[in-house]
Amino acid sequence: MKAVMIGLALFLVMGCGRSDAKKLSEELEARNKAWEAEVEALSNARPNEPTKAKATAGSKLWEFITESAVFSSPVIGPDNTLYVGSRDNNLYAINGKSAGKLWQFETGGEVWCSPTIGFGGTVYIGSVDKKLYALNGKTGDKLWEFETKGSVSSSPAIGPDGTLYVGSDDNKLYAINSKSGVMLWEFETEAKVFSSPAIGLDGAVYVGSFDKKLYAINGKTGGKLWEFETGGPVNSSPAIGPDGTVYVGSYDHKLYALSSKTGGKLWEFETGERVGSSPAIDSGGTVYVGSGDKKLYAINGKTGVKLWEFETRDEVYSSPAITSDGTVYVGSADKKLYAINSKSGVKLWEFETGDMAWSSPTIGPDGTIYIGSYDKKIYAIKTDSTGPAKSPWPMRGQNAQRTGRAPNKE
Repeated sequence: MKAVMIGLALFLVMGCGRSDAKKLSEELEARNKAWEAEVEALSNARPNEPTKAKATAGSKLWEFITESAVFSSPVIGPDNTLYVGSRDNNLYAINGKSAGKLWQFETGGEVWCSPTIGFGGTVYIGSVDKKLYALNGKTGDKLWEFETKGSVSSSPAIGPDGTLYVGSDDNKLYAINSKSGVMLWEFETEAKVFSSPAIGLDGAVYVGSFDKKLYAINGKTGGKLWEFETGGPVNSSPAIGPDGTVYVGSYDHKLYALSSKTGGKLWEFETGERVGSSPAIDSGGTVYVGSGDKKLYAINGKTGVKLWEFETRDEVYSSPAITSDGTVYVGSADKKLYAINSKSGVKLWEFETGDMAWSSPTIGPDGTIYIGSYDKKIYAIKTDSTGPAKSPWPMRGQNAQRTGRAPNKE
């Protein structure tokens, strides 16, 4: 193109007067430079280069793959590190933003339970190898281990004084010094303890057992305060309401509301199958729980009256989580995570994993949902929320660190 324009200029110069030809030549040269600049600008612009679409609610932010099924529910550290166990025997520490693996710690057996984050960022995790481990949250180095006589599938709870409480398949609940790993006391039930403990404001520890009972235990001494017998094994972990009411599910298909002082039954709500899901409570006192009958239920926490039900396509053993915008999230064995309007029970969206979603969702401080699946993966999923609901028990274990402790009243 440049050569053509120069040739045209020479032709015009030869056919015109010297003065006119010079003016025309200068004009053509200026146009040529402008044309070259335009071509260069268009080349640098790269108009066909794809742009990243903004993530919308229900879209996957990242996934992290382990070597086996993930039943464990993730926990989140103060620096946004994600900790989660896998049936490949490992506990993983993952960057919550990038999904980069920070470290992994191998136990001697499958890891079914969820970790707990204690003071100083120490991570506590149980394993089928019968042990509870204390790990440095930054490095994954083992600080201590405590051995029981059965698989540890119960997730630890940690009291305000740092005492750890954890159940074992050897039928016992243990109280352990979180700094040293030394046992403080043990409480024996009549069957394995798969349920994860919950701690009340008065220090009482509530835990279920496969002997069909829920126990209230003095957190300092290990003495029994009361027991309540259901009609089936209690695998569900208790949730504690703002007035101290204890809510727990049973394999007898029911959710119970109990007085924290006496263990007396306030009400019961019957579903169509066993309740292994742990309840969550919103700021208005509504209780949400899943059932093996494929449904998630919303129940009035005072009366036990059903407000609504939402049906999935398979069993719901995942425990619900509630975000600040009032959305309830729960996994199902139908491979999906559901987002449900807490007022109406209407589905907002669903996210499909590659296998059963028995893991319970965890809510990050920015509203991101983290959940594991039997497809060996942990997923980070975008929501429109800004974090967990400000409620007595918005998710399993009460908070994203899974401390299992009722919050102080403001």
